[in-house]
Amino acid sequence: MICDANVKVSNLAKIEEGKPGCLSFLANPKYTEFLYTTESSLVLIDEKIEIDPEKEVKATLVKVADARAAMGMLLNMVEAALNPKKKGIEQPAFIAEGVEVPADAYVGAFAYLGKGVTVGEGSQIYPQVYLGENVKIGKNVTLYAGVKVYHDCVIGDNSILHAGCVIGADGFGFAPVDGQLQKISQIGNVILEGDNEVGANTTIDRATMGHTIIGRGTKIDNLVQLGHNVVTGENNIFCSQVGVAGTTKIGAWNTFAGQVGVAGQCTIGNQNIFGAQSGVPGNIGDGQTLMGYPVIPARDWARQAVYMKRLPDMQNEIKELKKALKNK
Repeated sequence: MICDANVKVSNLAKIEEGKPGCLSFLANPKYTEFLYTTESSLVLIDEKIEIDPEKEVKATLVKVADARAAMGMLLNMVEAALNPKKKGIEQPAFIAEGVEVPADAYVGAFAYLGKGVTVGEGSQIYPQVYLGENVKIGKNVTLYAGVKVYHDCVIGDNSILHAGCVIGADGFGFAPVDGQLQKISQIGNVILEGDNEVGANTTIDRATMGHTIIGRGTKIDNLVQLGHNVVTGENNIFCSQVGVAGTTKIGAWNTFAGQVGVAGQCTIGNQNIFGAQSGVPGNIGDGQTLMGYPVIPARDWARQAVYMKRLPDMQNEIKELKKALKNK
């Protein structure tokens, strides 16, 4: 094994695609085989990963407690160097009278900042962003091109909203009146508590009354829909195409994998994991790993999936048994 304390790197690469002069990382044991073939000069590696002493490793290895987290910190440093924060106001942009933009903030061309908007220090408002009346943007917030934040909504410090997401559109509220569906006005707002990330083309509806609240540290992928009056705790993860119906209450540290659907007016506890395409029709407690529709413990769902594959053979076996019994 090579160990060069003076090794220098000038690029980043996945371990399976590494070239000389590149830095890679290894956090998942499933990719250990690439450690012996990579051409990367330096590899960050999890302490828990075992290295075969009989195989040659050409790269210099740096063992860390969490290689993925360490690589993430390095990527953040690279991003900051390659794309430094912007300052100033590009023209044309509309900024309502009385709205103050801090000297170290940025407002891109064709952005619209309505009456009563407040913008925190260091925030980045990219071109074609729309901020309705009385919107509050915290410190070091990044709103990428085409973000729409409706009136009275609040975006907490250090949040990132990606292109095309919509915060504060009307909740889906209608009532049958005289043979027609009459709109129920949605007069609440949306509050992102801070350190949130909202993916491209995701929508979070304003409350009918009161607040739709997204807890601090919650991360939301692209194409997610969170309905009116949804309230979440801290550090939840919503993967792509999750849909949560209105008035659902969600605790902290839950993970919703892709295409999970959650019915309205449910209460979900803390530290649950919901597998992809699961359906949640009712209340859920704490600390469960669930899958299927309706959701059941993931191990039970896996057993059912095995049985489903065997159904044709089981049907044939039953037919043969019936035939044998009939001929007795």
